[in-house]
Amino acid sequence: MPTPVSAKHHPHDDAPDTAEAFRRLAELPAGPERDTLRGQVVEAWLPMADRLAGRFRSRGESFDDLRQVAALGLVKAVDRYDPARGNAFESYAVPTITGEIKRHFRDHMWTLHVPRRVQELRNRVRLASQDLAQTIPGRGPTVAEIAEHASLSEEDVLVGLEALESFTALSLDAELPGSEDGYSLADALGSFDPALETVVDRESVKPRLAALPERERAILYMRFFNDMTQSRIAEQLGISQMHVSRLINRCCGRLREQIMRDAAGS
Repeated sequence: MPTPVSAKHHPHDDAPDTAEAFRRLAELPAGPERDTLRGQVVEAWLPMADRLAGRFRSRGESFDDLRQVAALGLVKAVDRYDPARGNAFESYAVPTITGEIKRHFRDHMWTLHVPRRVQELRNRVRLASQDLAQTIPGRGPTVAEIAEHASLSEEDVLVGLEALESFTALSLDAELPGSEDGYSLADALGSFDPALETVVDRESVKPRLAALPERERAILYMRFFNDMTQSRIAEQLGISQMHVSRLINRCCGRLREQIMRDAAGS
């Protein structure tokens, strides 16, 4: 026989009396009857979950999303609650739901991932700033005032203030402050230098190039650094183009073998 959820309420209007329903849930085996009763208990406590979600509605997340996260926390609390321990469900559900909402902010709402300690500093600094703003007319609180109010060092306050800017990101298409020609943040970014890919190779071959005979070193320099053709090199050195080609191939092969041998022995 289904166990109805009582309409009797605790001092809070959103805290229904579900003690008997939870005792029944603990006894029922998995099946349609238990699922129905579980759904009734969750529905009875949804107003409390909505109230808890409302505490976080001014932090940049939509209230509908917060309600969904709070409802998920409520379902977890219903499934994990053990009435045999003797504690009221509300005392277990409130921290469970609140923790689920805080995890949502920590895992999904930060544009930049920051350590837990920095997130906590941000929250303390934010709350202290809000409190002080009500008592200090005409200006924002100073770092020293926030530090005193929140019982933090000024260094920690500065870290928390920086973390306040990590919650959202500025578009790279945004115009730079003071710019009158449409200069954006993207215009200030550097670009990839393709020459970086050759740095290791150039440094590896440098000592081996220095050890080559002067004429062979000059031929490689003219070919690969001055971008001269083989025919021009041959004309300048007074040798045949075929000879230039053989020298280049021989030098490159020797350098490749030496560098590979050096790499294998390192």
